Amino acid sequence: MPDFNTITLSDEVRAAINAGRPVVALESTLLAHGLSYPANIELAREVDAIVRDAGAVPATVAVIRGLPTIGLDDEAMAILTQNPGISKLSARDLAIAMGTGIDGATTVASTAALAAAVGISVFATGGLGGVHRDARESFDESADLATLARAPIVVVCAGVKSLLDISATLERLESLNVAVAGYRTNRFPGFYRRDSGYPVDWSLDNVASVARVAHARTALRRSGVAGADGALVLANPLPEGSELDASVHDEALASGLAEAARLGIRGKAVTPFLLGHFHAATGGESLRVNLEIIRRNARLAAEIAVAIAEEGR
Repeated sequence: MPDFNTITLSDEVRAAINAGRPVVALESTLLAHGLSYPANIELAREVDAIVRDAGAVPATVAVIRGLPTIGLDDEAMAILTQNPGISKLSARDLAIAMGTGIDGATTVASTAALAAAVGISVFATGGLGGVHRDARESFDESADLATLARAPIVVVCAGVKSLLDISATLERLESLNVAVAGYRTNRFPGFYRRDSGYPVDWSLDNVASVARVAHARTALRRSGVAGADGALVLANPLPEGSELDASVHDEALASGLAEAARLGIRGKAVTPFLLGHFHAATGGESLRVNLEIIRRNARLAAEIAVAIAEEGR
């Protein structure tokens, strides 16, 4: 059973989990570090409304005053969105954040870990972290991957950002027994682009199919079958006409990588640097695409959560 003494849930989220109603976990890093106030709080309210309109309960995850919290009230949301210096917390950082009583925004890894721990079955995010392009020298790999190997949750995402080594990331997910499927596609999306250039082994064409797969993985896990403990990554590509133009994307990526190398930027500083470079180099188009991804994934995640709840009745 979930330990509700360690993880704080809003009354609405707790009631929904206890009643078996659909809940969608939402990470908070984009709100804290990807957008400034008040654009971030406006996006949070918009995404909440999208999830509710689709029939599920939104559950934004963060650490507030040292307490892992799922479902934020107005005060907690203000702490998250109006504090530019708020910490970014991965799964490994949770105990330190709790022990020191700090506030923090949760990454894919920490959001998935906390949500799965309390029985939330679906999590919506933009894109996964992955293996970095210079990993042969830096050994830089996002904690998202290893955490998803141990978090039984459906993760709706737009694949992996092209800033990363997508081929190596897919190989690591396979090695870690993390299931990957495309939603109505047999191509793995590259976040800003519909097609990263790499295939996926499986394609699921409707939310009912996703729900059946989620229940099957739960059944395997409860039977003690090895390899069924991890997440199902559902890669949801942008529709045609919404992706970043290929030439704009490729030019921004090449110039960003070159500038990062020139400045000696490495490790965890690379991704935020490149995201900022993309925003400037594309005249804000990358942010438009990012926000559309967030909205679309929240809607699909809510529909899947509803289907999982209905399948379980």
